[in-house]
Amino acid sequence: MNDSGASRLALLRFLARVQERDLARTRRWIADEERRESEHQRGIERRPPAPEWLIELGLNRTGAPVYVHAGDCWNAGKRSRGVGRARALRALADGVKACPQCRPDSVLGFLD
Repeated sequence: MNDSGASRLALLRFLARVQERDLARTRRWIADEERRESEHQRGIERRPPAPEWLIELGLNRTGAPVYVHAGDCWNAGKRSRGVGRARALRALADGVKACPQCRPDSVLGFLD
């Protein structure tokens, strides 16, 4: 059995160096993750508020609007643009259909 004190001590010091390197790497990973979380939180805080109302445009973006939606409508298409209350009411008055799911005409108090 080879159990000399010097070789055992050398092995323990080697182990300590390996563990210190592993710990340093783990601390870098933690710092990187904290930075990512911080950047993500700043992005959320700086995000502009969601619009109250949406106008959904047709396939031809220069054409007439198709629907008026509430800002949080799940059925609003990708071609929707945020608008204010006055613009949403004007669109309904001009004959743009109200979304049948979110019923912005009811919420806005618009009566035909």
